[in-house]
Amino acid sequence: METLNGLKRTHYCGDLRESNINEEVVLMGWVQKKRNLGGLVFVDLRDRSGLCQIIFDTDVNAEAFAKAEKLGSEYVVAVKGKVAERSSKNPNMPTGDIEVFATELKVLNKSETPPIYIKDDDNVSEELRLKYRYLDLRKPSMQKNLMLRSRVAGIVRNYLTENNFCEIETPFLIKPTPEGARDYLVPSRVNEGKFYALPQSPQLFKQLLMVSGMDRYFQIVKCFRDEDLRADRQPEFTQIDCEMSFVEQEDVMAIMEKMVQLVFKEILDVDVQLPFPVMTYAEAMERYGSDKPDTRFGYELTNISDIVKNCGFGVFANATKEGFSVRGINVEGKAEEFTKKQIGKLEDHAKTYKAKGLAWMKVGANREVTSPIAKFFSEEELTKILDRMNAKEGDLLLFVADKDTVVFDALGQVRLEVARRLDLLDNSVYKMLWVTEFPLFEEDEETGRFIAKHHPFTSPMDEDIDKLDGDDKASLRAKAYDIVINGYEVGGGSVRIFNSDVQKKMFAALGMDEEESQEKFGFLLDAFKYGTPPHAGIAFGLDRLTMILTGTTNIKDVIAFPKNQSAVCPMTNAPAVADTAQLEELNIEVNIEE
Repeated sequence: METLNGLKRTHYCGDLRESNINEEVVLMGWVQKKRNLGGLVFVDLRDRSGLCQIIFDTDVNAEAFAKAEKLGSEYVVAVKGKVAERSSKNPNMPTGDIEVFATELKVLNKSETPPIYIKDDDNVSEELRLKYRYLDLRKPSMQKNLMLRSRVAGIVRNYLTENNFCEIETPFLIKPTPEGARDYLVPSRVNEGKFYALPQSPQLFKQLLMVSGMDRYFQIVKCFRDEDLRADRQPEFTQIDCEMSFVEQEDVMAIMEKMVQLVFKEILDVDVQLPFPVMTYAEAMERYGSDKPDTRFGYELTNISDIVKNCGFGVFANATKEGFSVRGINVEGKAEEFTKKQIGKLEDHAKTYKAKGLAWMKVGANREVTSPIAKFFSEEELTKILDRMNAKEGDLLLFVADKDTVVFDALGQVRLEVARRLDLLDNSVYKMLWVTEFPLFEEDEETGRFIAKHHPFTSPMDEDIDKLDGDDKASLRAKAYDIVINGYEVGGGSVRIFNSDVQKKMFAALGMDEEESQEKFGFLLDAFKYGTPPHAGIAFGLDRLTMILTGTTNIKDVIAFPKNQSAVCPMTNAPAVADTAQLEELNIEVNIEE
């Protein structure tokens, strides 16, 4: 192996153009491909900027030519040479108009045959990609994603700094607190039997920074949640975390949507119109069955409960009582594109979201209805259903009947699945909106008790503050707001409680007595005694935002070293069993029943 021995890179491979012709350059990178044509060796040299064709000619430099003949895939090399106009140009490469005639070659490191191909669209399993992540990251698409992510972070940092936000770091070793998801616990060696938690968010610290008078704070920060994973979720993720004093909801929304506008212009050259549309949580659920609605297409939900309450179809009639409903979507003009078998697959999809089934009607000529359930309805009822659904010839109507929560979830997901199958999700279109007035509380399915929908530091709507100690918790609304892009929640925030009495009421509503509140959050309640300004904030998911900007649907594609669906790193095998001596030092005993 050779060393650089003073050789300095002058250019990146992908940056050379016709303007560089006749320049002497030094390039460094990996051998993508080699072709030996006898007296000439052609090498595609790759670095993070792209590819450049290098020519080794025995007549130019015999020593370099002899070395080049022995090059293999993924060898690391340094090349000195002269840029020339390419005789056979390649319009598919940014550097396709030039090539470099090598005068010197240094082989810096050899490579074994890689276990995965270093190219995009290689059809390698995700597990193998994660196991050899350092090779997977050599792929052009992955390097492009990480560089784009870096640009987004830079744009955000500059924008917030220019708008008087101060970047402040908050602790990673904090007190375990219930904020919705499970904490990752960290044992303390010097404080026996006690534990830190890794932060689910910097929530309390950024509020305390407002108490301290810092006025505008931000941080691009790692957060940790020990929760079930999916394609757009990871156990450790990165937030663009912000907080502002002396503001209301509208102030936060105005400054943050300008930031999003700037990011989309700088990264994609997409002009985003301001202000973003605003939709209440109640409206979003009624129209789309989701609090993060994808508004790139229609197929909105329609409530037909009043029409079918006395019909002969028991599944519908029995789902019209309080808290239940019958709702449908009209897949306009697409009846013939869905066979009974395909509708069956949609039904299976609905059942994964707890629906008991998926009813359907096809509308033919003269509004004739084809459906296994049509016989249960009178002509008048069918006419009213068709009128309510704005149904025409060729339409497919899909219905779910159940508890409202199930109907919204299942039918909302069926709506999205239909759009996917009909290829209606145009990734070149970006539909953004704010969703506001979320419920303050939601019922925990496991325990049946009410928990904070976002976190217990979110302020109720002004008109609902006095109802905190009442019994009707389900009706209380929060000063909370989410920013949604193409059906993804990209950011969420709220106006915070800044009065200790209101905060105590909130804790009491969550079932915490004064002693428990003091033990868990006494430091916050104490801080509120000393002049706390009104404040509000928001946190964006940098990973999710970058995912949308890159056009991928998997958050792992924009994170350098992600975990798999089991929260495991296949490359390092983390998490791992701790050494016995380490556990003894921490006074921890592991007892797992096999």
